[in-house]
Amino acid sequence: MHTHTQFLLDRLVLHDDGVPIYVQIREQFLAAIGAGMLAPGSQMPTMRQVAVALKVDLNTVRHAYEELERAGAVCLVRGRGSFVAEQGAMPPSDPLDALALQVLAQAKTSGLDPAALARRILKITSGGKAS
Repeated sequence: MHTHTQFLLDRLVLHDDGVPIYVQIREQFLAAIGAGMLAPGSQMPTMRQVAVALKVDLNTVRHAYEELERAGAVCLVRGRGSFVAEQGAMPPSDPLDALALQVLAQAKTSGLDPAALARRILKITSGGKAS
């Protein structure tokens, strides 16, 4: 197995905190993409590799990958695999930009309006209360 893929698989961790497993997988891949560990165009670990590494059902991993695809973070190519979506630029070197992209991807995946999220963050940081 490719060492980069194995390194990524070794970093995946599941917690027994009530968060659905597919959400945990999705969020960890979004974090890896946002941090530049998975560059645009790079191949993702196969769903089977993730399922075996985490000892979870393949359908759970498939659910996470489908959500990543709906969010525009990955492209699923039947018969070839899953690839990190092309963003048109290299991953940001500024940690704030990387975090902002990660949070925006998470908001989109959760069905939240990124602009509404930005307004909420501004409201909270300016001393206003979240509603």
